[in-house]
Amino acid sequence: MSWPVEIGAERTVRGALRDAMGRLGAANVPSHALAAELLLMHAVGSDRAWIYSHPEALLDIDTTRRFFELVAQRAAGVPTQYLTGKQEFWGLEFEVTPAVLIPRPETEHVVEVAIERLGERRRREDLRVADVGTGSGCIAVALAHELRGAEILATDISGAALEIAQRNAERRGVAERIRFAECDLLEAAATEDWLFELIVSNPPYVARNEEAQLPREVREHEPREALFAGTTGTEIYGRLITAASRHLRAGGSFVVEIGYSTAEHIGQLLDCAAWRDVLVTNDLAGIPRVISAERT
Repeated sequence: MSWPVEIGAERTVRGALRDAMGRLGAANVPSHALAAELLLMHAVGSDRAWIYSHPEALLDIDTTRRFFELVAQRAAGVPTQYLTGKQEFWGLEFEVTPAVLIPRPETEHVVEVAIERLGERRRREDLRVADVGTGSGCIAVALAHELRGAEILATDISGAALEIAQRNAERRGVAERIRFAECDLLEAAATEDWLFELIVSNPPYVARNEEAQLPREVREHEPREALFAGTTGTEIYGRLITAASRHLRAGGSFVVEIGYSTAEHIGQLLDCAAWRDVLVTNDLAGIPRVISAERT
């Protein structure tokens, strides 16, 4: 890697930011200007307002070196969120590491639909909710933040992911209302015969043959077990729907994120006597993103 100037020296904020934007732009990094800003904010421990109000401030040698090391990693494909260790979701800041999928804005539709489905039940003090495949815990924590009386079971097959989710719950002050369990789907609920008013999930739904179509950042750095579901990308939904039907109360709600072009197939899985009021919700780009139903 060569830089337009020597990085082992003090640099101004403006100069460092300009050079980083150029390097990331040359590497075809998406939203390269924003990435440069976020990495500089992280390196100096300040917000965007400080950066743009102090363009002539000098960065010391250690900060300059640390910043351009981050820029080099981003240019090589490492996601910005893994470099800064954080991502916003539902207006809350979450810790993220390569052990968990980076929360996406589109997944906020799961939270929105879940709250809408609950209606007045969301005010209950004995509300039981399950989040299957919790990852960073973003959905479970967001729901705990909104549903003050809810007791939540958050499951994942990855112990490393659950450690991150636990820390996020503690950081947001909701850990006492979320139980984390390392298991497949809802096995932890089966051992205690739990029934829920709401079951949500953002399961793996990328088909194996679609791997090459994913952005490099996703394909090379995000956890494969959180991305890929099998040959078609829909393999997990049958098992998930069966598990949900066993653990939802009558009238309980099931809300799940879905992959591109899979709404019809998953809708067919829900087209049976166990379910009613099946609804597909599009994201802001008009793509079917969430499917929900009510247990009969």
